[in-house]
Amino acid sequence: MAPLIPRMHLFEIDDQPWFPTTLRANIQDALTRAWNSHTPLQSISPARLAAKILIEDFGDTLPDYTIVDFCAGGGGPTPSIERTVNAHLRSRNLDPVRFVLTDLHPNIEAWDKVARKNPLITYESQGVDASAAPEHLVHRHDGKKTLRLFNLAFHHFDDPLATAILRDTVETSQGFAIFELQDRSFASVVTLTMLGIGALLEAPRQAWVKRSPSTLIFTYLIPILPFVLVFDGFMSALRTRSPDEVESLLRACGADTSKWEIRSGRKRHLWPCGYLNWVICKPVSKP
Repeated sequence: MAPLIPRMHLFEIDDQPWFPTTLRANIQDALTRAWNSHTPLQSISPARLAAKILIEDFGDTLPDYTIVDFCAGGGGPTPSIERTVNAHLRSRNLDPVRFVLTDLHPNIEAWDKVARKNPLITYESQGVDASAAPEHLVHRHDGKKTLRLFNLAFHHFDDPLATAILRDTVETSQGFAIFELQDRSFASVVTLTMLGIGALLEAPRQAWVKRSPSTLIFTYLIPILPFVLVFDGFMSALRTRSPDEVESLLRACGADTSKWEIRSGRKRHLWPCGYLNWVICKPVSKP
């Protein structure tokens, strides 16, 4: 069903160059926790759910790919997706999948920690423009196909940039997957409000773990962190495209998409109204 509210490409605070780097790191950490959360209201974390969707869609062909995470932020759900996907492949005696973290503004400190713990995850230390991905990234020397991954990211692109990214994807890669934790629905309003409440409750523990008094200051005394999480969450929901809108951009991108097929869906991860929305598109052989 089409959203009742039209898509609006609105202002997000975390996107702005003037937003302090240290606060942005806190926001990215909070989003990573949201991806990996597994509360009593959840039967599965959003990250593991995304991995299961990839497994269901690609099956035993997953080892044919290298999965490149564009707009990886602080790492997001990718480490959890890697563990779940490769645990499944090992159980079937199949080769593992390698993952690559990239971003226009690389978070080297966070990615280095991820890569040290996960030998199947590497990263690009230079900024990567998803609309003009470098040759070595999409044409793999090992002959693997490239699957582009957009976790809580595709809504950040306006229509011209999203179209350019899709064109580059069709011309240089063999598939893409979009995962979003929000959409243009009332259910998202409730879920995003819960995210803000969760940030308030989680702040003392995070301040203790990080030895960071500033986490408490910017959560309670000057509540920038919960405000940005909720405000940007609402803006993200209004910017998120429906699967039909993604497909419209794909078909109009200027590349030959005649063999590309799109699948989509939404699955609940948080009771009563937290959903993971997904779009997967890849070329298929037609009889």
